[in-house]
Amino acid sequence: MSIQEVLLREDIQNFINTNIEKDPSHLALLKSSFPIDHITIVNQIVSKQKARKKLPTWFKTKNILYPPKISIEQTSSEITAAYKASLVSGESLIDLTGGFGVDDFYFSKKITSVIHCEINAALSNLVQHNFEQFNSKNIVCLSGDSTTLLKEMNKTFDWIYIDPSRRNDIKGKVFLLGDCEPNVPKNLSFYFLYTNKILIKTAPLLDIQSGLSELQFVKKIHIIAVENEVKEILWEIEKDYKDLIIISCVNIEKGETDIINLSLKQNYIPTYSLPKYFLYEPNSALLKSGYFNAISEIFKIHKLHQHSHLYTSEEKIDFFGRTFKIDAIFPFQKKEIKKHLENQKMNITTRNFPLKVEEIRKKYKIKEGGSIFAFFTTDIENNKIVLLCSKI
Repeated sequence: MSIQEVLLREDIQNFINTNIEKDPSHLALLKSSFPIDHITIVNQIVSKQKARKKLPTWFKTKNILYPPKISIEQTSSEITAAYKASLVSGESLIDLTGGFGVDDFYFSKKITSVIHCEINAALSNLVQHNFEQFNSKNIVCLSGDSTTLLKEMNKTFDWIYIDPSRRNDIKGKVFLLGDCEPNVPKNLSFYFLYTNKILIKTAPLLDIQSGLSELQFVKKIHIIAVENEVKEILWEIEKDYKDLIIISCVNIEKGETDIINLSLKQNYIPTYSLPKYFLYEPNSALLKSGYFNAISEIFKIHKLHQHSHLYTSEEKIDFFGRTFKIDAIFPFQKKEIKKHLENQKMNITTRNFPLKVEEIRKKYKIKEGGSIFAFFTTDIENNKIVLLCSKI
Protein backbone atom coordinates (compact mmCIF):
# COMPACT_ATOMS: atom_id res chain seq x y z
CA MET A 1 0.00 0.00 0.00
CA SER A 2 1.45 3.40 -0.98
CA ILE A 3 1.69 6.39 1.38
CA GLN A 4 -1.04 8.11 -0.61
CA GLU A 5 -3.36 5.12 -0.24
CA VAL A 6 -2.74 5.00 3.52
CA LEU A 7 -3.37 8.74 3.89
CA LEU A 8 -6.73 8.29 2.16
CA ARG A 9 -7.94 5.78 4.74
CA GLU A 10 -11.17 6.99 6.27
CA ASP A 11 -9.85 6.96 9.85
CA ILE A 12 -6.77 9.03 8.87
CA GLN A 13 -8.83 11.53 6.88
CA ASN A 14 -11.17 11.84 9.87
CA PHE A 15 -8.18 12.47 12.14
CA ILE A 16 -6.90 15.22 9.79
CA ASN A 17 -10.29 16.93 9.57
CA THR A 18 -11.05 16.60 13.28
CA ASN A 19 -7.72 18.21 14.21
CA ILE A 20 -7.58 20.88 11.52
CA GLU A 21 -7.97 23.70 14.08
CA LYS A 22 -5.29 22.39 16.44
CA ASP A 23 -1.64 23.40 16.82
CA PRO A 24 0.44 20.97 14.71
CA SER A 25 3.37 21.18 17.13
CA HIS A 26 1.14 19.70 19.85
CA LEU A 27 -0.27 17.07 17.48
CA ALA A 28 3.26 15.99 16.62
CA LEU A 29 3.78 14.92 20.25
CA LEU A 30 0.79 12.56 20.27
CA LYS A 31 1.26 8.82 20.03
CA SER A 32 -0.28 7.28 16.92
CA SER A 33 -1.65 3.83 16.12
CA PHE A 34 -1.87 4.54 12.39
CA PRO A 35 0.28 2.39 10.06
CA ILE A 36 2.26 5.41 8.86
CA ASP A 37 4.77 7.86 10.27
CA HIS A 38 2.77 10.24 12.48
CA ILE A 39 4.68 13.30 11.22
CA THR A 40 3.48 12.54 7.69
CA ILE A 41 -0.11 12.90 8.89
CA VAL A 42 0.69 16.07 10.85
CA ASN A 43 2.31 17.54 7.75
CA GLN A 44 -0.96 16.98 5.89
CA ILE A 45 -2.68 19.04 8.58
CA VAL A 46 -0.05 21.80 8.34
CA SER A 47 -0.43 22.07 4.56
CA LYS A 48 -4.22 21.92 4.71
CA GLN A 49 -4.23 24.76 7.25
CA LYS A 50 -2.09 26.78 4.82
CA ALA A 51 -4.61 26.08 2.06
CA ARG A 52 -7.68 27.31 3.99
CA LYS A 53 -7.69 30.89 2.66
CA LYS A 54 -5.37 30.52 -0.30
CA LEU A 55 -7.01 27.43 -1.82
CA PRO A 56 -10.58 27.20 -0.50
CA THR A 57 -11.68 24.76 -3.24
CA TRP A 58 -8.95 22.33 -2.19
CA PHE A 59 -9.65 22.89 1.51
CA LYS A 60 -13.37 22.09 1.28
CA THR A 61 -13.05 19.09 -1.10
CA LYS A 62 -12.93 15.59 0.41
CA ASN A 63 -9.87 13.32 0.09
CA ILE A 64 -7.47 15.98 -1.14
CA LEU A 65 -3.80 15.17 -0.60
CA TYR A 66 -1.26 17.88 0.17
CA PRO A 67 2.47 18.28 -0.57
CA PRO A 68 4.89 19.79 2.00
CA LYS A 69 3.83 23.24 3.22
CA ILE A 70 6.54 25.01 1.17
CA SER A 71 4.75 23.87 -2.01
CA ILE A 72 1.50 25.40 -0.71
CA GLU A 73 3.32 28.63 0.14
CA GLN A 74 4.88 28.84 -3.33
CA THR A 75 1.83 27.89 -5.39
CA SER A 76 -0.54 30.41 -6.94
CA SER A 77 -3.62 31.33 -4.96
CA GLU A 78 -7.00 30.57 -6.49
CA ILE A 79 -7.51 34.33 -6.91
CA THR A 80 -4.40 34.81 -9.07
CA ALA A 81 -4.94 31.50 -10.88
CA ALA A 82 -8.40 32.64 -11.96
CA TYR A 83 -6.91 35.87 -13.31
CA LYS A 84 -4.29 33.92 -15.28
CA ALA A 85 -7.00 31.74 -16.79
CA SER A 86 -8.78 34.86 -18.06
CA LEU A 87 -5.76 35.56 -20.29
CA VAL A 88 -5.79 32.27 -22.24
CA SER A 89 -8.10 30.51 -24.66
CA GLY A 90 -7.90 27.77 -27.27
CA GLU A 91 -7.63 24.03 -27.60
CA SER A 92 -4.40 23.16 -25.82
CA LEU A 93 -2.01 24.34 -23.09
CA ILE A 94 1.03 22.65 -21.60
CA ASP A 95 2.34 23.65 -18.17
CA LEU A 96 6.08 22.90 -18.04
CA THR A 97 6.37 23.45 -14.28
CA GLY A 98 3.15 21.92 -12.96
CA GLY A 99 3.74 22.00 -9.20
CA PHE A 100 0.56 21.62 -7.14
CA GLY A 101 -1.58 22.25 -10.21
CA VAL A 102 -3.66 25.20 -9.06
CA ASP A 103 -3.06 27.19 -12.24
CA ASP A 104 -3.85 24.16 -14.42
CA PHE A 105 -7.14 23.56 -12.62
CA TYR A 106 -8.21 27.07 -13.65
CA PHE A 107 -6.67 26.83 -17.14
CA SER A 108 -8.79 23.71 -17.67
CA LYS A 109 -11.92 25.84 -17.37
CA LYS A 110 -10.84 27.89 -20.41
CA ILE A 111 -8.73 25.44 -22.45
CA THR A 112 -10.01 22.20 -24.02
CA SER A 113 -6.95 20.11 -23.12
CA VAL A 114 -4.30 20.85 -20.44
CA ILE A 115 -1.07 18.94 -19.81
CA HIS A 116 0.53 19.20 -16.36
CA CYS A 117 4.28 18.38 -16.46
CA GLU A 118 6.01 17.81 -13.15
CA ILE A 119 9.53 16.42 -12.73
CA ASN A 120 8.73 15.14 -9.20
CA ALA A 121 6.91 11.84 -9.77
CA ALA A 122 5.36 11.72 -6.28
CA LEU A 123 3.96 15.23 -6.66
CA SER A 124 2.68 14.41 -10.14
CA ASN A 125 0.77 11.40 -8.77
CA LEU A 126 -0.62 13.46 -5.91
CA VAL A 127 -1.85 16.19 -8.26
CA GLN A 128 -3.45 13.63 -10.59
CA HIS A 129 -5.32 12.17 -7.62
CA ASN A 130 -6.59 15.64 -6.65
CA PHE A 131 -7.76 16.40 -10.18
CA GLU A 132 -9.77 13.17 -10.03
CA GLN A 133 -11.50 14.45 -6.87
CA PHE A 134 -12.46 17.59 -8.81
CA ASN A 135 -13.63 15.46 -11.77
CA SER A 136 -11.26 17.47 -13.99
CA LYS A 137 -11.20 15.16 -16.98
CA ASN A 138 -9.39 17.43 -19.44
CA ILE A 139 -6.08 17.58 -17.53
CA VAL A 140 -3.35 14.99 -18.15
CA CYS A 141 -0.49 14.68 -15.64
CA LEU A 142 2.92 13.68 -17.00
CA SER A 143 5.98 13.12 -14.85
CA GLY A 144 9.43 13.92 -16.20
CA ASP A 145 11.68 16.66 -17.51
CA SER A 146 9.53 19.09 -19.50
CA THR A 147 12.16 19.61 -22.21
CA THR A 148 12.31 15.87 -22.86
CA LEU A 149 8.51 15.60 -22.76
CA LEU A 150 8.11 18.40 -25.31
CA LYS A 151 10.55 16.70 -27.68
CA GLU A 152 8.86 13.32 -27.26
CA MET A 153 5.35 14.66 -27.87
CA ASN A 154 6.55 16.77 -30.82
CA LYS A 155 3.27 18.66 -31.17
CA THR A 156 2.22 22.30 -31.05
CA PHE A 157 0.14 23.95 -28.34
CA ASP A 158 -1.91 27.13 -28.23
CA TRP A 159 -0.07 28.08 -25.03
CA ILE A 160 2.99 27.10 -23.03
CA TYR A 161 2.86 28.12 -19.36
CA ILE A 162 6.01 28.32 -17.23
CA ASP A 163 6.55 29.18 -13.57
CA PRO A 164 10.36 29.07 -13.28
CA SER A 165 11.85 28.68 -9.81
CA ARG A 166 15.03 30.28 -8.52
CA ARG A 167 17.98 27.91 -8.27
CA ASN A 168 19.05 27.13 -4.71
CA ASP A 169 22.54 28.53 -5.30
CA ILE A 170 21.19 32.02 -6.12
CA LYS A 171 21.48 34.18 -3.01
CA GLY A 172 19.97 37.56 -2.21
CA LYS A 173 16.79 39.26 -3.34
CA VAL A 174 17.89 40.41 -6.80
CA PHE A 175 17.76 37.72 -9.43
CA LEU A 176 17.47 37.19 -13.17
CA LEU A 177 15.24 34.88 -15.18
CA GLY A 178 18.46 33.25 -16.33
CA ASP A 179 19.06 32.28 -12.68
CA CYS A 180 15.93 30.12 -12.68
CA GLU A 181 14.94 26.60 -13.71
CA PRO A 182 13.97 26.24 -16.44
CA ASN A 183 16.14 28.97 -17.95
CA VAL A 184 13.45 30.65 -20.06
CA PRO A 185 15.64 33.22 -21.90
CA LYS A 186 18.03 30.45 -22.97
CA ASN A 187 15.21 28.09 -24.04
CA LEU A 188 12.90 30.61 -25.70
CA SER A 189 13.75 29.60 -29.29
CA PHE A 190 13.21 25.94 -28.35
CA TYR A 191 9.78 26.70 -26.84
CA PHE A 192 8.71 28.53 -29.98
CA LEU A 193 9.10 25.28 -31.92
CA TYR A 194 5.98 24.11 -30.06
CA THR A 195 3.87 27.27 -29.60
CA ASN A 196 3.44 30.89 -30.63
CA LYS A 197 2.25 32.06 -27.20
CA ILE A 198 3.97 31.73 -23.84
CA LEU A 199 2.75 32.85 -20.42
CA ILE A 200 5.43 33.16 -17.74
CA LYS A 201 4.85 33.69 -14.03
CA THR A 202 7.61 35.33 -11.99
CA ALA A 203 7.97 36.41 -8.39
CA PRO A 204 7.29 40.08 -7.45
CA LEU A 205 11.00 40.53 -6.73
CA LEU A 206 11.91 40.33 -10.41
CA ASP A 207 12.73 43.79 -11.76
CA ILE A 208 10.53 44.76 -14.73
CA GLN A 209 13.37 46.29 -16.74
CA SER A 210 15.56 43.28 -16.00
CA GLY A 211 12.90 40.93 -17.32
CA LEU A 212 12.48 43.03 -20.45
CA SER A 213 16.22 42.93 -21.10
CA GLU A 214 16.25 39.11 -20.89
CA LEU A 215 13.10 38.27 -22.81
CA GLN A 216 12.19 38.71 -26.47
CA PHE A 217 8.76 39.35 -28.01
CA VAL A 218 7.07 40.57 -24.80
CA LYS A 219 3.51 41.64 -25.61
CA LYS A 220 2.04 42.39 -22.21
CA ILE A 221 3.15 42.43 -18.57
CA HIS A 222 0.60 41.90 -15.80
CA ILE A 223 1.53 43.04 -12.28
CA ILE A 224 -0.98 41.34 -9.99
CA ALA A 225 -1.68 42.65 -6.50
CA VAL A 226 -4.18 41.11 -4.10
CA GLU A 227 -5.43 43.54 -1.46
CA ASN A 228 -2.62 45.95 -2.39
CA GLU A 229 0.17 43.37 -2.10
CA VAL A 230 1.96 42.37 -5.31
CA LYS A 231 1.80 38.58 -5.57
CA GLU A 232 3.18 37.82 -9.02
CA ILE A 233 4.16 39.20 -12.41
CA LEU A 234 2.92 37.61 -15.62
CA TRP A 235 4.68 37.95 -18.96
CA GLU A 236 2.71 37.36 -22.17
CA ILE A 237 5.11 36.53 -24.99
CA GLU A 238 4.09 36.07 -28.61
CA LYS A 239 6.43 34.80 -31.30
CA ASP A 240 7.89 37.65 -33.42
CA TYR A 241 5.83 40.30 -31.57
CA LYS A 242 7.50 43.73 -31.87
CA ASP A 243 4.71 46.25 -31.31
CA LEU A 244 3.93 48.38 -28.26
CA ILE A 245 4.26 46.63 -24.89
CA ILE A 246 1.44 47.16 -22.40
CA ILE A 247 1.83 46.96 -18.63
CA SER A 248 -1.41 46.02 -16.83
CA CYS A 249 -1.42 47.00 -13.16
CA VAL A 250 -4.01 44.82 -11.45
CA ASN A 251 -5.48 44.95 -7.96
CA ILE A 252 -7.94 42.28 -6.83
CA GLU A 253 -9.86 43.11 -3.67
CA LYS A 254 -13.20 42.01 -2.24
CA GLY A 255 -14.12 40.20 -5.43
CA GLU A 256 -13.45 43.26 -7.60
CA THR A 257 -10.63 43.53 -10.15
CA ASP A 258 -9.29 46.99 -11.00
CA ILE A 259 -6.89 47.40 -13.91
CA ILE A 260 -4.82 50.32 -15.21
CA ASN A 261 -3.00 49.87 -18.54
CA LEU A 262 0.24 51.73 -19.29
CA SER A 263 2.07 51.97 -22.61
CA LEU A 264 5.70 50.98 -22.13
CA LYS A 265 7.29 53.27 -24.73
CA GLN A 266 5.19 56.37 -24.13
CA ASN A 267 7.05 59.34 -22.64
CA TYR A 268 4.77 60.43 -19.82
CA ILE A 269 5.21 63.99 -18.58
CA PRO A 270 4.51 64.66 -14.89
CA THR A 271 3.60 67.89 -13.14
CA TYR A 272 4.84 68.89 -9.68
CA SER A 273 3.32 70.80 -6.79
CA LEU A 274 3.51 71.46 -3.11
CA PRO A 275 0.82 69.51 -1.18
CA LYS A 276 -2.74 70.68 -1.88
CA TYR A 277 -6.00 69.36 -0.34
CA PHE A 278 -5.78 65.68 -1.23
CA LEU A 279 -2.98 63.13 -1.13
CA TYR A 280 -2.75 59.92 -3.20
CA GLU A 281 -0.68 56.83 -2.54
CA PRO A 282 -0.57 54.52 -5.62
CA ASN A 283 -1.51 50.86 -5.36
CA SER A 284 1.51 48.56 -5.01
CA ALA A 285 1.03 47.17 -8.54
CA LEU A 286 1.24 50.67 -9.98
CA LEU A 287 4.37 51.40 -7.92
CA LYS A 288 5.96 48.12 -9.05
CA SER A 289 5.58 49.20 -12.68
CA GLY A 290 8.06 52.02 -12.07
CA TYR A 291 5.99 54.35 -14.27
CA PHE A 292 5.67 57.12 -11.71
CA ASN A 293 5.39 59.91 -14.28
CA ALA A 294 2.49 58.10 -15.95
CA ILE A 295 0.47 58.31 -12.72
CA SER A 296 0.70 62.10 -12.78
CA GLU A 297 -0.27 62.41 -16.44
CA ILE A 298 -3.04 59.78 -16.54
CA PHE A 299 -4.82 60.94 -13.38
CA LYS A 300 -3.94 64.64 -13.86
CA ILE A 301 -2.48 64.94 -10.37
CA HIS A 302 0.83 66.42 -9.21
CA LYS A 303 3.92 64.69 -7.85
CA LEU A 304 5.29 66.01 -4.57
CA HIS A 305 8.86 65.31 -5.70
CA GLN A 306 10.61 63.37 -8.43
CA HIS A 307 11.47 60.55 -6.00
CA SER A 308 8.64 60.73 -3.47
CA HIS A 309 5.93 58.87 -5.45
CA LEU A 310 3.14 60.61 -3.59
CA TYR A 311 0.65 62.76 -5.47
CA THR A 312 -1.66 65.64 -4.71
CA SER A 313 -4.60 67.56 -6.16
CA GLU A 314 -6.93 70.40 -5.29
CA GLU A 315 -10.06 68.43 -6.09
CA LYS A 316 -10.71 64.79 -5.22
CA ILE A 317 -10.45 62.20 -8.01
CA ASP A 318 -11.14 58.48 -8.31
CA PHE A 319 -7.71 56.91 -7.88
CA PHE A 320 -5.99 53.52 -8.28
CA GLY A 321 -4.73 53.41 -4.70
CA ARG A 322 -5.41 55.11 -1.38
CA THR A 323 -6.87 58.60 -1.13
CA PHE A 324 -6.40 60.94 1.85
CA LYS A 325 -7.54 64.38 2.92
CA ILE A 326 -4.58 66.47 4.08
CA ASP A 327 -5.40 67.89 7.52
CA ALA A 328 -2.03 69.42 8.44
CA ILE A 329 1.39 70.06 6.89
CA PHE A 330 4.49 70.96 8.86
CA PRO A 331 8.28 70.81 8.46
CA PHE A 332 10.20 67.92 9.95
CA GLN A 333 11.60 69.92 12.85
CA LYS A 334 11.97 69.05 16.51
CA LYS A 335 9.52 71.70 17.72
CA GLU A 336 6.83 70.65 15.24
CA ILE A 337 7.38 66.96 15.88
CA LYS A 338 6.95 67.45 19.61
CA LYS A 339 3.78 69.46 19.06
CA HIS A 340 2.06 67.14 16.56
CA LEU A 341 3.50 63.65 16.89
CA GLU A 342 5.23 62.82 20.15
CA ASN A 343 3.44 60.16 22.23
CA GLN A 344 0.60 60.01 19.68
CA LYS A 345 -1.07 57.02 18.00
CA MET A 346 -1.01 56.99 14.20
CA ASN A 347 -0.20 55.09 11.01
CA ILE A 348 3.17 56.05 9.54
CA THR A 349 4.38 55.88 5.93
CA THR A 350 7.73 57.11 4.61
CA ARG A 351 8.44 58.03 0.98
CA ASN A 352 11.79 59.53 -0.07
CA PHE A 353 12.71 60.13 3.56
CA PRO A 354 15.98 59.40 5.41
CA LEU A 355 14.41 57.66 8.42
CA LYS A 356 12.59 54.32 8.45
CA VAL A 357 9.16 53.88 10.03
CA GLU A 358 10.60 51.89 12.95
CA GLU A 359 13.16 54.60 13.67
CA ILE A 360 10.50 57.31 13.70
CA ARG A 361 8.24 55.33 16.03
CA LYS A 362 11.05 54.62 18.47
CA LYS A 363 12.54 58.11 18.41
CA TYR A 364 9.25 59.96 18.94
CA LYS A 365 7.34 57.32 20.93
CA ILE A 366 4.57 57.04 18.34
CA LYS A 367 2.19 54.11 18.79
CA GLU A 368 0.81 52.20 15.81
CA GLY A 369 -2.85 52.41 14.74
CA GLY A 370 -5.68 54.90 15.04
CA SER A 371 -7.35 57.00 12.35
CA ILE A 372 -4.50 59.46 11.68
CA PHE A 373 -2.11 58.77 8.79
CA ALA A 374 1.27 60.50 8.91
CA PHE A 375 3.34 60.68 5.71
CA PHE A 376 7.02 61.56 6.12
CA THR A 377 8.36 62.69 2.76
CA THR A 378 10.27 65.30 0.74
CA ASP A 379 8.54 68.06 -1.22
CA ILE A 380 9.42 69.67 -4.55
CA GLU A 381 11.59 72.25 -2.74
CA ASN A 382 13.60 69.40 -1.16
CA ASN A 383 12.23 70.12 2.31
CA LYS A 384 11.56 67.24 4.68
CA ILE A 385 7.89 67.49 5.62
CA VAL A 386 5.14 65.61 7.49
CA LEU A 387 1.56 65.36 6.22
CA LEU A 388 -1.14 64.45 8.70
CA CYS A 389 -4.07 62.94 6.82
CA SER A 390 -7.39 61.21 7.23
CA LYS A 391 -8.27 58.37 4.89
CA ILE A 392 -11.19 58.81 2.51
